[in-house]
Amino acid sequence: MTDLSIREARASDLEAIIRLHEEDELGSHGDLWSEETRPAYEAAFAAIARSPENRLFVALDGDEIVGTFQLTFIPNLTGRGALRVKVESVKVKAVRRSGGIGARMIAFAEGYAREQGARAMELTSNKTRKDAHRFYERLDFARSHEGFKKKL
Repeated sequence: MTDLSIREARASDLEAIIRLHEEDELGSHGDLWSEETRPAYEAAFAAIARSPENRLFVALDGDEIVGTFQLTFIPNLTGRGALRVKVESVKVKAVRRSGGIGARMIAFAEGYAREQGARAMELTSNKTRKDAHRFYERLDFARSHEGFKKKL
């Protein structure tokens, strides 16, 4: 990791971002970059870009996209109106994992969230992702809630 930088994602980064998600065997969201799926990803990217509550980032080593994550800012009435940030879709290129990229991305996310006034940072992780859980615990995240999902 010679020249890692993190910046907001651009439309031209979209294929590389989806390719990172394609590598995810545990999440199995069925992500696949193709001419058939491209319009759905472009629409989602455009919606994220328009939303003042969302930021999509990429981590670059030189010109190569090696990671991505999304931040969603959530105003809340609890905690005396505390602003929270949810970290989503954290991915590091498979061949580059365990090299510090993920930790740098999360540190960047935390700093960015603090600058925006967030007082809490949260994320969810699939129960099968034991390595990810150890990673987040090393970064001082605590297992504080039990999550639920329902497909619609």
